[in-house]
Amino acid sequence: MTDISIRPIEQKDNAKVAEMIRYVLIEQGAPKVGTAYEDKALDQLFETYQNDRAEYFVLLEGDEILGSAGIAPLENGESTICELQKMYFHPQVRGRGLGQQMMQVCLNFAKEHQYNECYIETLPTMEPAQKLYKKSGFDYIEERLGDTGHYSCTVFMKKKLV
Repeated sequence: MTDISIRPIEQKDNAKVAEMIRYVLIEQGAPKVGTAYEDKALDQLFETYQNDRAEYFVLLEGDEILGSAGIAPLENGESTICELQKMYFHPQVRGRGLGQQMMQVCLNFAKEHQYNECYIETLPTMEPAQKLYKKSGFDYIEERLGDTGHYSCTVFMKKKLV
């Protein structure tokens, strides 16, 4: 088995991460509008996460980027709520417990940066992702929080961190 590592994104990773995320969204049959697919930030994730309370992580197998996720303040939300953003994994690394590892890295970052709650939006069809979120302590909530711009994502979940 190749070495698996999780580290903060570097500028040189931008194109590979954007390519991987778009591949996964197409593979999952996700709409290209109202999702991360059309986010302007997708092609410049390193620059987007240059904030004291934000970080974007990449999962590598060897030197190939096969997963990613980020934590950032919830846009137009309370300062104590962060959002788990753009968590995607290439099919070849799914089912190996790596999502749980990435989740832990992200939630640890959130706690270290004084967030009290973590919010996530996802698509109804992304059931394996929802299963991971439930296993990680997220609960379904009725209403959207903040202003993510992802109007096609209609499943909302939140987790208390303290």
